[in-house]
Amino acid sequence: MDPGSLVLLHLVDPNEKYWGVLEELGMAGITVRAINLSSLDDWMRSLSYEEDAGLGVATIFFPLRRVERMSLDEPIGQVESLAQMFERRVGRTVLEVLGMEAKAPETTN
Repeated sequence: MDPGSLVLLHLVDPNEKYWGVLEELGMAGITVRAINLSSLDDWMRSLSYEEDAGLGVATIFFPLRRVERMSLDEPIGQVESLAQMFERRVGRTVLEVLGMEAKAPETTN
């Protein structure tokens, strides 16, 4: 998993789940730009209705001792990924919403 990947983090002490963009994976822990999974539906709803619900992502560092597992956000069979669900419901990718969409390299002639 590389920086920029969409990931799902399962944490312990306390048990929590976060979904977002992997910023850095290091010996001490993981830095993500993420939202608690329990708030994801409300955030998507507010974005789709262009409301300011006060919800959104935060850049968070989690020490490795709290990380139970991290998985890529990817579709499994017919089940869509969280990123696909986000794009379907909001009409934009999560990277667009976060201002992190990949920019095409400029060409010089």
